[in-house]
Amino acid sequence: MDKHLVWYDGLRRSDIAVVGGKNASLGEMISTLSAKNIRVPDGFATTAWAYRGFIAANGLKPVITKRIEALEDGHTTLHEAGAAIRAAIIAAKWPKETAEAIRAAYRELAKRSGQKEPSVAVRSSATAEDLPDASFAGQQETFLNITGEAALLDACRRCYASLFTDRAISYRQLLGFGRTEVALSVGVQFMVRSDIGSSGVMFSIDTETGCDRFVLINGAWGLGENVVQGAVNPDEFQVFKPFLDDADRLPIIAKTLGTKEIKMIYGRSDEAATRNVPTSVAERERFTLSDAEAVELARYAKIIEAHYGVAMDMEWAKDGETGDLFIVQARPETVQSRKSGAVFQSFNVTPAGKLIVQGLSVGDAAAMGRVCLIRSAQEIDRFVDGSVLVTSTTDPDWVPIMKRAAAVVTDHGGRTSHAAIVSRELGVPAVVGTGNATHILHEGQDVTVSCAEGETGAVYDGLGQIEVSDISLDDVPQTQTGVMLNIANPSAAAHWWRLPADGVGLARMEFLISNEIKVHPLALLKPEQVTDAAEFRAITKLMKGYQDGPSYFTQRLAMGLARIASVWHPKPVIVRLSDFKSNEYADLLGGRHFEPSEENPMIGLRGAARYYSAFYRDAFALECAALKRLRDDMGFTNVIAMVPFCRSPEEADKVLEVMAANGLRRGENGLEVYVMTEIPSNVIRAKEFAARFDGFSIGSNDLTQLTLGVDRDSEALADVFRERDPAVLWMIETAILRAHEAGRKVGLCGQAPSNDPNFARLLVSAGIDTISVTPDSFLNVKRNVAQAEKDNVSNDQA
Repeated sequence: MDKHLVWYDGLRRSDIAVVGGKNASLGEMISTLSAKNIRVPDGFATTAWAYRGFIAANGLKPVITKRIEALEDGHTTLHEAGAAIRAAIIAAKWPKETAEAIRAAYRELAKRSGQKEPSVAVRSSATAEDLPDASFAGQQETFLNITGEAALLDACRRCYASLFTDRAISYRQLLGFGRTEVALSVGVQFMVRSDIGSSGVMFSIDTETGCDRFVLINGAWGLGENVVQGAVNPDEFQVFKPFLDDADRLPIIAKTLGTKEIKMIYGRSDEAATRNVPTSVAERERFTLSDAEAVELARYAKIIEAHYGVAMDMEWAKDGETGDLFIVQARPETVQSRKSGAVFQSFNVTPAGKLIVQGLSVGDAAAMGRVCLIRSAQEIDRFVDGSVLVTSTTDPDWVPIMKRAAAVVTDHGGRTSHAAIVSRELGVPAVVGTGNATHILHEGQDVTVSCAEGETGAVYDGLGQIEVSDISLDDVPQTQTGVMLNIANPSAAAHWWRLPADGVGLARMEFLISNEIKVHPLALLKPEQVTDAAEFRAITKLMKGYQDGPSYFTQRLAMGLARIASVWHPKPVIVRLSDFKSNEYADLLGGRHFEPSEENPMIGLRGAARYYSAFYRDAFALECAALKRLRDDMGFTNVIAMVPFCRSPEEADKVLEVMAANGLRRGENGLEVYVMTEIPSNVIRAKEFAARFDGFSIGSNDLTQLTLGVDRDSEALADVFRERDPAVLWMIETAILRAHEAGRKVGLCGQAPSNDPNFARLLVSAGIDTISVTPDSFLNVKRNVAQAEKDNVSNDQA
């Protein structure tokens, strides 16, 4: 190795002490992963020796030591110490040999590119950076679109100076690094023309839950600094890793269109090297990556993760001229990968007031506090410890106050911005990308910040209640009876991925329709019949990024279900087809234009009766298309379809015929279809239902309601509504018996086993195959089931 600099193809990841984590990683990928089609821009890195030589030649070590000592002794401020050190470094001169080595390497880059003065990215790489236990994310500077030898030397010097930004000094002190222990290498790479393309950040792990089955991709138009800095709300893609080796599958399980209000492009010759400009309306309404490109990037992530053997945090860029995708940085993920899977916390939030703003959740915790509204870095000094930091964009410069905040709330930014990364690393809950927090929240306002409700973070007015539960997975008993989960919200599903559940016994499709799609399916099929102008505009806005209404419905529904199915794949996930009542359907956007008015919708046009009706059949076809996409295109053949509120075997025949006509034929591609057992006729005619379905799922809530003739929502009759009533228990026991006589599986997915441990024991005694419960009650039910099975064995032996 040359003592001044090394070309990337001469570096390996073991060279961190020489060129820092960032540059060592780039060299590793160029040297070892090019054969696997991972593209990394060529370049070189200055050495730690060159940095220390620069410091020594200019007599800077005493200056640095004196200023840091004064800071530690309280004789100067962080801002004053950092400014003085940076000024001294920027005023220093390059040692002749080091400067000439950098110039010569730049001339070699010019020769390789065929350009007189190629545009390069100049990146800082600290020798303590990108370690498994410290990311140093955003602590030093990057300079883009640098051209010419003089500009390059100046940018390299500014990189050296950035080792002593306020945020970098504070971060090193936080982690216990010595005053001058860390050296800096500068990476010089060919620029990818993402200024006319797109770029962003990618993780090979779910950043919020640590689930290792997903790749998370954020992207925006132009150069990637806006995504990194959290200056834009980016597009987001989630891709299921286990299916990436199958070229016939398209395993994108979620994608969200970001607003992407600005993009960073090259500056003109008479101005700064880069500048931000507004994006066009067309750019804001279009995804920065095609589905195929997102999957290609995810494959890169999987290859890189496998090579390094740890979860990875990467930056990518798409060249607008060639369309090629590049990896421009890769470093170990340092937050979720360090967490123990044996114990995790569950937060339950009871708000005191109304929901004020929403955004993307960072972490899964919750906090309360008084709003401290900081609009610019110049106001940082007035931050009050323990407050909720509210600002437009959290820049890494703000780390010194972020670590003292109860929570962080921003207008802009995505899950992969430096602000999100730092908040995660500090363990501070954050809600980013709200769009309007600085306009809605006011100084001194008491708020509750919740990241415990899935991917959507919420800020509530007032100080509510936060309950924290420690969930230990060290001693989970084995049971013959399967214990599954009831999951409604796909954004919260991954939070429970560590639970050793036997699958999902109930995934409610109507939750996804009301929360992910929000539009009545007939309004998407017949938009001309939506005469309310405000509703029409709202529907049109939701459909941005999709070809038309039907594709919006099927893709959103398929991806929402995939986010549930993927967490427990290949274990079974039972998806209940839509079971809205007419009054509930009417509440969807456009719904009142299509839904009938019923006196008693609880036993009206719901469930199976809708699917074959002339009124709703075309809308049901969209549900079938979503399930077909989910199973056949995305690959989640572990999904089982379940028909709710099916009143008779004759009605079952009609539903199965409609499903088959829409590409969901029972038995094809392993498709199983269950029936919800919630009407007395399902039990009385169980043998006939068993001839048409592969399994039964007992819905104890409706079965109790219809057996006892009690409105389950009536407060006046609450004492009469009892799942343990002898009549209800007879229904459940008979259903189990008849299902087993026909060789069919049977489970129960009502709330009763979660609320009543003795009810779970009754089910085990009756021979139930599976019990499906809410995630927070899983461990208790699992223990109750294990004890019941043990008691049954003891009784049999007696």
